[in-house]
Amino acid sequence: MMLDLDGLREIGHTLGRNKVRTALTAFGVFWGIFMLMVMLGAGNGLQRGVDASFSGTATNTFFMWTQRTSRPWSGLPAGRTFELANSDVEAIRQRIDGASIIAPRIQLGGFGEGVSVERAGRAGGFNVNGDVPEIFRLQSMRLVEGRFLNPRDLEERRKVAVIGQRVLEVLFDRGEDPVGKHVRIQNVPFQVIGVFRPTSSGGDADRASRTIHVPFTTFQQAFHRGDEVDWLAISSSDGIRASAVKDEVETLLKARHRVAPDDRRAFGHFNIEEEYLKVQGLFRGISLLVWIVGFGTLAAGVIGVSNIMTIIVKERTGEIGIRRAIGATPRRVLGQIVLEALLLTGAAGATGLILGAGSIELLAQALAAQGESTTMFRQPGVTFESAVAAMSTLVLAGVIAGLLPARRALAISPVAALQGD
Repeated sequence: MMLDLDGLREIGHTLGRNKVRTALTAFGVFWGIFMLMVMLGAGNGLQRGVDASFSGTATNTFFMWTQRTSRPWSGLPAGRTFELANSDVEAIRQRIDGASIIAPRIQLGGFGEGVSVERAGRAGGFNVNGDVPEIFRLQSMRLVEGRFLNPRDLEERRKVAVIGQRVLEVLFDRGEDPVGKHVRIQNVPFQVIGVFRPTSSGGDADRASRTIHVPFTTFQQAFHRGDEVDWLAISSSDGIRASAVKDEVETLLKARHRVAPDDRRAFGHFNIEEEYLKVQGLFRGISLLVWIVGFGTLAAGVIGVSNIMTIIVKERTGEIGIRRAIGATPRRVLGQIVLEALLLTGAAGATGLILGAGSIELLAQALAAQGESTTMFRQPGVTFESAVAAMSTLVLAGVIAGLLPARRALAISPVAALQGD
């Protein structure tokens, strides 16, 4: 059947015989694809929010530190504490080929515990880390003013510091240029050479903005820490899993510090790569669930379309018989019924797709107007590929919805149809 003006009028007349029935059937299709679009958009917004927490962070990175041993070994008792040293860093550089970046760190206080930092009568509690320049390649931060640490700062043991945005706000006047000014860390003066802002979000970003980075060697000398290393940040080379490098590093350090090879508690570690892969796997599962639920809802609507087309065919038995009797080919009858189902599902589905995608776009604009202050949900939206996949599925479903009733129509003999059987 050709899709012309007369054909559209005939289809409109057929579907309009029972407007309530047609509207309810169309609503099932509309609601299915509308919910699919909303769920896809919301899922994308949630994934982008979580991805933002990894923004700028080298995901092939792991962190390692020492804890108490849990097993006796080589004449040493369980429960022993030990420290990493500069020599461990050098040993890793020489013997672990898969380690691309090795950044030792030493800090004042424990993890998350600030120390008093003063300037011009102002004071605040901040994290103070002794770092090497490579740490800025592993952590998510953007330079706002000045510069980061460089190798000469370490070689000459310069008393310089790179401060976070929150440190700037607490210790300096609004609009004041901090570069070249001094802050006192445990009565030791450090000249500010740069200000940074975290590019990630969430609690880690807040903690980073309250951090002061000073040269690793200067820290050891100024605060009498000898050659101690509190923990290591290590990234793997391209094509090598961070977990594999972590195992090699742990084996090496256990041998150097006389720790039992099977002691699982002697070293603590946090593998960003593992966490990132877990998150990506979670969102793949969420995406699959969204498509399953969306298709299930859409399928219910399409079944409704197929049922109404079956009823319509039954109601038009006499009309179909007349068409067959005057020469209408089976292909023409089949095409007409399939086209009716396709137009019904297509119109309802396209409306649902437009309204669903539009609703998500309005939500995205509202979040943007608020500066996307939420860290777990940002930039929701439906991708073009997802919209095309949904519409393609809908077209296929429309064809399927019309085929079964059409086959029933073709099974009716013209004679029986004219007799009203």
